[in-house]
Amino acid sequence: MHLSADSPTVGVVGGGQLGRMLAEAASPLGVQLVVSDPMPNCPANHVAREQLVGEFDDYDTLRSLAEQVDVLTYEIELADPDTLDAVSEETGTPVHPAPETLRTIQDKLVQNETFAEAGVPLPDFRRVDDADDLRAAGDELGWPVMVKARTGGYDGRGNVPVESPDDAADALAEVGAGEGGAVAEELVDFERELAVIGARGVDETATFPVTETVQREEILRESLSPARTDEATRERAHEVARSVLAELDGRGVFGIELFERERADGENEILLNEVAPRPHNSGHWTIEGCVTSQFEQHVRGVVGLPLGPTRRHGPTASANILGTVSEPARARLAGVEEALALADTHLHWYGKREVRPLRKMGHVTIVGESEPPLSPVRDVVETLQFG
Repeated sequence: MHLSADSPTVGVVGGGQLGRMLAEAASPLGVQLVVSDPMPNCPANHVAREQLVGEFDDYDTLRSLAEQVDVLTYEIELADPDTLDAVSEETGTPVHPAPETLRTIQDKLVQNETFAEAGVPLPDFRRVDDADDLRAAGDELGWPVMVKARTGGYDGRGNVPVESPDDAADALAEVGAGEGGAVAEELVDFERELAVIGARGVDETATFPVTETVQREEILRESLSPARTDEATRERAHEVARSVLAELDGRGVFGIELFERERADGENEILLNEVAPRPHNSGHWTIEGCVTSQFEQHVRGVVGLPLGPTRRHGPTASANILGTVSEPARARLAGVEEALALADTHLHWYGKREVRPLRKMGHVTIVGESEPPLSPVRDVVETLQFG
């Protein structure tokens, strides 16, 4: 690739905070972004070259996007792989990661079956089409179980634990499994949740340092790297991540969510939870924490540049800034001056106009010296208030 005023342009389906941070990372490489999103003036619109307004699966929008860029990618699983395939064939614009990978990931049953067949360790699971199936699955797997809608869920949405057979029908209705069905998984009694950001390039793969994720109410609150586990467990997490990457097609970054569980023999094992075919919230810490951020890595991958080094600068902690309101309101964050006055604070504000309960509005990252600075990053977030 030669750099010039006409350097590559990447089209991104989705213009949320991930699209915004992709545009921020692409600019130093001389790469421009055009995003499509149904919400006018979406967060990425502030930093991307242009925004097209249209639904994630709208043919005309994606066709127009493909016609003015060199490569297509997506930052949300709601992108439609069939439409992406069609506009790619008609315009000659490649799509990364491949639409077939998106198809696999969008359906949690297909995702589980694909990785199970490849020998990737993951929780036991069963297909669920109705309440009777869920009751039978719970009897086989042991109650309680985790039920997940096969399609449409992300960031914890579409997942709910089910305590007993009496709750089966209500649980399926809650996750919205009426049309697409669901998957029941054994409820893993894990030691901690881990994540690895993996990347595929033209003829290479790379993984970032293992991250420990702290979640409440199925929403990621904090990320710590290195994870607070032993080196053998971290290496096993890398092995599982690499085996996941081997089963996926196309270039770019993948968020690989994992469970660490203690076996009966006292040894730790790693189980795959889910995969996101895009940059992931658990990798936001890499912006300040690593030589190459997950966002730069994704841009490098999709345009065909060599992948960057994933070395960590130092122990790093990151925390999400979530909406603390009881109902939607105009987004106005207070306490910014106080937060930035605290040592080594890096604040990322996503530019969303409306704050909603538990909506991701930004994040804070601090790079430490000897261990991930979890307490300091929590202190920063506590100084920030909406109102």
